[in-house]
Amino acid sequence: MISWRQGTVLRLRQQWAGAIELDVEVDGVTVPALAYPLLVGAPKPGDTVLLNTTALALGLGTGGLALVVALPDRLPPDRVGPGHLVKARYTPLQAVVLGVDEQDSPHHAVIAAASTLDGMPVVIADLHSALPAVVAGVRADRPDARIAYVMTDGGALALWFSHTLRDLRDLLCGTVTTGQSMGGDLESVTLHTGLLAARHVLRADVVVVTQGPGNLGTATSWGFSGVAAGEAVNAAATLDGRPVAALRLSGADPRERHRGVSHHSLTAYGRVALARANIVVPAGLPADLAAKVTADVTPLRSRHDIVTVNTDGLDEALRALPVSLSSMGRGLADDLSYFLACAAAGRHAAALLS
Repeated sequence: MISWRQGTVLRLRQQWAGAIELDVEVDGVTVPALAYPLLVGAPKPGDTVLLNTTALALGLGTGGLALVVALPDRLPPDRVGPGHLVKARYTPLQAVVLGVDEQDSPHHAVIAAASTLDGMPVVIADLHSALPAVVAGVRADRPDARIAYVMTDGGALALWFSHTLRDLRDLLCGTVTTGQSMGGDLESVTLHTGLLAARHVLRADVVVVTQGPGNLGTATSWGFSGVAAGEAVNAAATLDGRPVAALRLSGADPRERHRGVSHHSLTAYGRVALARANIVVPAGLPADLAAKVTADVTPLRSRHDIVTVNTDGLDEALRALPVSLSSMGRGLADDLSYFLACAAAGRHAAALLS
């Protein structure tokens, strides 16, 4: 199940909050690797490192590098401090964090008393790549809005892995990692307490919910991590939030199941989401794609409110982001319609604030 290797650190590359990229020599070959210092310590050139090279061997598009498991000759200091919330539970790298909802947290009383999101818009998307586009859409009309990111555990478990969040940090009022995911400004046991923390601790006006990087799909109707987008609609509605669903749509994806509105969105919102949401369709799509999207969302009309949102100015807002936009290997110029759909959901959330 795991490919193990031992190597020697040659050099450090990029570093950002929670992560270090490095080059490691393994059997005479230099391979890219990533370390999370809070979990394994901070590698230095010359260190021996134990690596998990499974993703590197598989050539994964997301996460296709070696992960540092341990510095066997220079172990990090023991953990100290409050908190008993265990994440990545019962794996060799299980970690203890301070959960916003646990008794040792200074916010425990706030979360214990909170039961509502006060009508806060909650924008829900399938892919992590939607996050910056949604933020651009909100800020295009409400640059003063406080936007929080709540990360589910469907993709990467470590928030530190995300280059998007590294570059987007200044546009967010904070992050919350829920379930088994970790590394946010706040940690929570469930998506429900994560949403409540975003509202009542981070004081967010709008929340964006997506999985971390690394969507998992199997070309089957139900075997994809984005199913959780439907569950996020239910959670937001249960807590008296306003669910806003961003469609995963494309005119460029070579796979038929993802052209027009992806089957991921149709399943998550059409079968899993039991609560009503505003499903946003961007205006101004190319005629052929617009016709297909209209047909694709027709079955959703009995369960949700379909809202068409003007996209004027959103292209410029997307280009102004401090983040390099990419989804499934396609950038803004390759699949503009996808990013406009996500930005339109953000624009609709901004409109709900008034």
